[in-house]
Amino acid sequence: MDVFNGANLYLIVNFVIAMSFAGVFFAVSQRSRSRAAARWIGLGFAVASLSVPAELVIAYTPFVRSGAMVAFAAVLAGLLLIRIGVGSLYNVATRPLPLAIFFVVCTAIVVAIYDVPRSTLSHSIPYQSPFAISCLLSAVAIASSSYRAAVDRWMTFIFTLTGGQFFLKAYLAATVGAGPTASDYLHSSYAVISQSLTAVLMVMTGLSLLAVLVLQIMADERSNSEIDSLSSLLNRRGFEKHAEEALRRMPIGPHSVIFCDIDHFKRVNDTYGHYTGDAVIHAVGQLLADSVPASSVVGRLGGEEFAILLPRVQLDAAMLLAHAIRAAIAVHKGSSIPDTLSITASFGVSTFSERGQFARAMRLADNALYDAKAAGRNCVKHRLEPLAIVPAVG
Repeated sequence: MDVFNGANLYLIVNFVIAMSFAGVFFAVSQRSRSRAAARWIGLGFAVASLSVPAELVIAYTPFVRSGAMVAFAAVLAGLLLIRIGVGSLYNVATRPLPLAIFFVVCTAIVVAIYDVPRSTLSHSIPYQSPFAISCLLSAVAIASSSYRAAVDRWMTFIFTLTGGQFFLKAYLAATVGAGPTASDYLHSSYAVISQSLTAVLMVMTGLSLLAVLVLQIMADERSNSEIDSLSSLLNRRGFEKHAEEALRRMPIGPHSVIFCDIDHFKRVNDTYGHYTGDAVIHAVGQLLADSVPASSVVGRLGGEEFAILLPRVQLDAAMLLAHAIRAAIAVHKGSSIPDTLSITASFGVSTFSERGQFARAMRLADNALYDAKAAGRNCVKHRLEPLAIVPAVG
């Protein structure tokens, strides 16, 4: 029994690859926000791998017809499960019922053409077309999504290429010869070509899908490293990064910066405890986030100090906003804040016209904040860039 001929070796390699990808996708699902997508894709690879033992059953046991049906159904079911996973990954609606009907109809067709010689287009086209259509459904899902990154365009290409190779297999089965019956498949030259193509494209597809999930995890990790867990705002690093990105999109001002500092915050911690202090930080942070325009960047710089970047907002409007927030903080009562606790905050405001002046504007807003504290707190002060003195001529 030639268990170790070329086609068998490719089958075994494909089985190992598919099961390895299944394990990796299930492992990645533990860290990915697209957990369901990763698990659907992993399940798809695992189910598709069942075609390998079915192919061996066809070649070396009397249960040829049963093995042939299981082999076909396993591959088709695996591809459709991957399609469900792709839809979940790319936020594209997937209707399982039409996919289930498609699976049943295609399986019934393959049962009906079982006795048709495999080395004919009459058999190979209806046999390979469901696989091709399943891959093209995934390509269409990605192309119709809102994702337009290079890796997403690559995924569209990979699924299109994989679908195309199934049509190529239909042609090769008729020209190269897939053997007159299912049991002759593993002993044909076509089997080596088919399984080698499958190995290459399976690796490309699996690695590409894995790359999408890993990039997603990396983006989430970067995002989490920029978020202050107490206030749910950007931390200092995140504020500076997102402010630079906002100014890169809108380099020409005027822009404004607001600094906010909770008054006598140490007294709050000492009198009411750190739990209440944390509640105050969270409440003020959420009030700031809810009070500013959508284009703003809001962050907690540390301790009880917050910062707001207002792109394309003039000083007068920024001053009005700061006064409004100051008044809102004075009357705000969060659910975890005692009624006996009065919260106030001081504000410093500055303005600038060009992206390169942002750091200077931050320092001016900080200085203005100290002016507000020196003026008795619970007020708004501003500072402007000193005007350059031009000596008179003549």
